[in-house]
Order: sequence, then structure tokens, then C-alpha cells
Amino acid sequence: MMCALLSLIALFPARAPAQQGPTQPGWPRPVEDRRIFAFGLLDQAEIRVGDALPAYRWKAEGWYGGDLNRLWLRTEGLVIPGTGETDEPEVQALYSRAATAYFDLQAGVRYDFHPSRPWLAVGVEGLAPMYFEIGAFGFVSTEGRYAARLEASYDMRLTQHLILQPQAELNLYAQSEPSVGRGHSEGDWGLRLRYELQREVAPYIGYVRATGVGGMLVTGLRLWR
Repeated sequence: MMCALLSLIALFPARAPAQQGPTQPGWPRPVEDRRIFAFGLLDQAEIRVGDALPAYRWKAEGWYGGDLNRLWLRTEGLVIPGTGETDEPEVQALYSRAATAYFDLQAGVRYDFHPSRPWLAVGVEGLAPMYFEIGAFGFVSTEGRYAARLEASYDMRLTQHLILQPQAELNLYAQSEPSVGRGHSEGDWGLRLRYELQREVAPYIGYVRATGVGGMLVTGLRLWR
């Protein structure tokens, strides 16, 4: 009897239950890892007060894209209220491609408004060990001029809302620039203490030094979304 039952089971082997695909009712949707996002940051919107006339400084950037490919837009500059004078206002439009988990390769164009000059731009930007944000860029103008820019900053979180940020920017030129005055380089170094009312809104105060200007006290607002 047992032999006959085993023979019958062997003739009709058990089948595994059919697996439901991801489109079956009640199952979660596939992971959406190709979504498009947008980001904007007004990093510096500040008044600088020192030995020279008060000046307004801005620096902003934003991107649109996914995890691998993005379009970056940047602008920065300085204006002296009441005189209309501007110091190297510029805009950049860059294509960015993720090279590693922490660094992006970027290439595109930069345009200076004073003096009026277009540049080709290429560089790398990302997050270094210990959470230093760094960037290194090279520029070639249509007039055959060469320039480079090195940037670095670090957020020291003193409390959940209070952040101290050292920041440095160094511009190097192969030829003398009228806006630089003397030498072939200019720098902007600062230390800013900001308080995040929310993650998106943070007023700050600080102290900066700039080539040819000296030390200045600053107060401003940082916004991002």
C-alpha cells in the first residue's frame, strides 16, 4: 500500500506556488531610483563692513537632475551700494556627472560681466574625508587666458542649530587681471557663525578677509530648499 502511494506521488510532483510579479495587486512598486530632483542654495547674501565702503556680497547655486547627471547653475559677485560698482559678477552653467559616491566631474561655461569675458570651465567638486566640501576648477577664456579656482568649507556643528563655518576661496590667473590689482591671485577667507531657525533659513554673522580690501565684519542670511 505504501509503495503504491509513493509511486502515485512521484507521478504528480508538487509545484511551488506561483510568485507574484511586482505589478500584482498588493505588492509594492519597484524602487524609484531614477527620479528627478531640484536643489537651490543662497549660500551668501551678506553686507560687508570694513575700512572700505560697505559692500553687498552674494553667492548662490542650484542643480536639476538625478543621482548621476545634473545641470548646475552658479552665480557670485560683490556690489557697492550707492556707486553701482560691481566686483567680478559671474554666472556658470555646468554639466555634472557623478564620478564616485562623493565626487562629481563638471564641465561647462562661465561668463564674467566685469570685465565681459566668457570662459570654458572644467573641474571636480565633492565631499572629502572629515566632511570637508572642496572644489577645484580650471578656466580657459576665448582670449587665451587661463585661470584656476580652489574652494573649501567645513561645517562645525556646535549645537543642533548653531554652526561655525570656515571658508576659503583662492583664484589664480596666468596673466595679470585688472580686477586683481597686483599679482596674479586673489583670495577670500571667512569664518561665519550661523543659527538655523529652520534647516532652510539661517541668519549669520562673521569675519572675512579679501585681497586688496582687508578684514571686514559681515552679517547675512543663508537660504536653501
